[in-house]
Amino acid sequence: MPAGDRPRWVLHIQAQFWRVLMGIGMMLHRMARPRPPRPAFHRDVDATVSPLKGKFRMWFYTPKDYRAQKRLKGGKRYPVVINFHGGGFVLGTAHDDARWADVVVREVGAVVVSVDYRLAPEYPFPTAVEDGADALLYLARYADELQLDPQRFALSGFSSGGNMSFTVPLCLQGELAEKAKAVAHDLNLNQSDTDALANATTNSTTNNLHPPIRPSLTVSSANGTPNGSKVALGRTKSRLDRIAVLRQTGTSSLSLVSTYKDGGAVSVLYEGILLKIRGIVSFYPPTDYTVTRAQRRQTCTRADQNLPAVFTELFDDSYLQPPSLDLAHPWLSPGVAPESMLSQLPDDIVMFTCEWDMLLAEGERFRDRLRNDLGKRVHYHCIPGVPHGWDKAPNPLRESPGARQQYMVACGELKRMFGIGEDDDIVEEEV
Repeated sequence: MPAGDRPRWVLHIQAQFWRVLMGIGMMLHRMARPRPPRPAFHRDVDATVSPLKGKFRMWFYTPKDYRAQKRLKGGKRYPVVINFHGGGFVLGTAHDDARWADVVVREVGAVVVSVDYRLAPEYPFPTAVEDGADALLYLARYADELQLDPQRFALSGFSSGGNMSFTVPLCLQGELAEKAKAVAHDLNLNQSDTDALANATTNSTTNNLHPPIRPSLTVSSANGTPNGSKVALGRTKSRLDRIAVLRQTGTSSLSLVSTYKDGGAVSVLYEGILLKIRGIVSFYPPTDYTVTRAQRRQTCTRADQNLPAVFTELFDDSYLQPPSLDLAHPWLSPGVAPESMLSQLPDDIVMFTCEWDMLLAEGERFRDRLRNDLGKRVHYHCIPGVPHGWDKAPNPLRESPGARQQYMVACGELKRMFGIGEDDDIVEEEV
């Protein structure tokens, strides 16, 4: 059956098949010594940002003294790295980045929270991003109980999770930007006035009393997206229609959120609780879905190292729904998001790309835009001679070559973002 003719139930079966195989591969990946630790505990979170209600799970990797500090009820608070796994929004679990979590816990002394966000095709765009936003709001609400320092949050992610490390903070401000555009339309304002209003609304800490204006996600009769293969709607209309109705009529806790730039960080105010996002660490993210897969493949210097079409078609057909979806939406393509929104990202951004990756070119464009047009401090690293996802090789005999070294580079940047110096490291070792 051609990819474009697959109904939703076929996508679901294919996703389940590849999830099993990827799970085996990641199990082999974690078997190589030194083996990463298991998470210390988990929390189940009720979805409040997405109108598609349900639950998702967050897994916590903690420093060695975490439990002792909790028993002592001491005043120590840990910096937090919230991580989003890869897998094209279709595959993967929160355990996939256990090696990254282990290095961050050891080198930074931070708590790593890995998010098992809901996956497509069961939950298409933008459910993953909304769950990521929910994760931040949950951690803000329970920061004291979890011994987290709300002044020192950072986001990280791999592949599609790397995309989420940018789109989750855009989601937290996006409701306000959408609201500003709607108000501007009602007032017949011109584009410059609209941008000014969007900036003012995003920077406000009090304009949070109205229900969110959802992105336009209604189903049309279009029979495909320019980014993936065509998806026939004949046997999928019911499911997508139900999702569209929920998105038009459902409620979201984004109406209670305000974000504003606070120096180089981003402050998020929620239910009277303030948290600060200090920076972003993003590994080989897709940043521009307005570029087709064919165009992306043409930019790769090693065609034999490209991610196989069987995966990219499954990813796009599953997540990019409905077919009328605007592929330039900021919650999907941060690389082409409005400057008024990107300016509200934290100033410290760390990006890792891969030389043999179809996503390299758009990563470089996004780097240049953030650095040159917006003045962000972008610490950019292109890993030579490796394909997409090189650090997740399913080899039970040894770690992926070079992965730990690059993780250490990222940890150095996280320590700088969190204000952790050498003296802090010595104290941590002496505890």
